Amino acid sequence: MTRKFLVAGGIFGLFGVILGAFGAHGLKNVLDADTLTSFETGVRYQIYHALLLIGLANFTKLQNNLLFWFFTIGSIFFSGSIYLLSLDELAGLDFSSIALVTPLGGALLIVGWTLLIFKSLRLNYE
Repeated sequence: MTRKFLVAGGIFGLFGVILGAFGAHGLKNVLDADTLTSFETGVRYQIYHALLLIGLANFTKLQNNLLFWFFTIGSIFFSGSIYLLSLDELAGLDFSSIALVTPLGGALLIVGWTLLIFKSLRLNYE
């Protein structure tokens, strides 16, 4: 199970850096300030959860499939939908139909963090 936390964290981190650089350099002169800020929010949350997944790989007592899936799917839904919504005008496509995926992703992340807190409280460190 440790491997999947590391791999997912690594993938999120890798693409977070790539998308962050793309936003800072490639989109800076193309998107308005509010849209660019939204894009950067997606990158920031993706990086946060990449680091969290990598950190959880070091705490085998906290790892479980539910945590993995809440953080992984939540990050994909939250950040991914923000990316698409930020780029819809640039891409010439209308991604507004996926707007509800963003709060769903956020809700999954909140549930993941809540589960992490409860699992942490139940640990027995001796």
